[in-house]
Amino acid sequence: MASKEAYERGLQLLRETNGENGLKVLDVLADVSPELGNQVVGWAFGEISARPNLSRRDRQLLNLGMLTALGTEPQLELNINSALNIGLTPEEIVEAFLHALVYCGLPRALNATLAAKKVFAERGLLPVVPGETTTS
Repeated sequence: MASKEAYERGLQLLRETNGENGLKVLDVLADVSPELGNQVVGWAFGEISARPNLSRRDRQLLNLGMLTALGTEPQLELNINSALNIGLTPEEIVEAFLHALVYCGLPRALNATLAAKKVFAERGLLPVVPGETTTS
């Protein structure tokens, strides 16, 4: 189990990147595996994501690429929201998925782009026009 300091650091980082919606993971897991929720907050966010040598932006781009490769669209949608919350633009996110096409293949890049489209629509960020930037 992560230390109390790591858990508190993880809660703060989770709130900063995902807003209060990020804490829903604790509620969703409370009746089946509260310890998994504790590990997500304390270890994944409080220990790993809080490390100093990569920026949040860099970590989020890595998350988008890895989740695309894994084909985990529900987690990808959460991370697309996080990417927008920390300042990535829809165009940058779409470009990351276009780049993933080379390494992950067409089906994974397509699914990731469609997950982004869903998140962008929910946030009123469509249409995304390549070569132009939006403010988020």
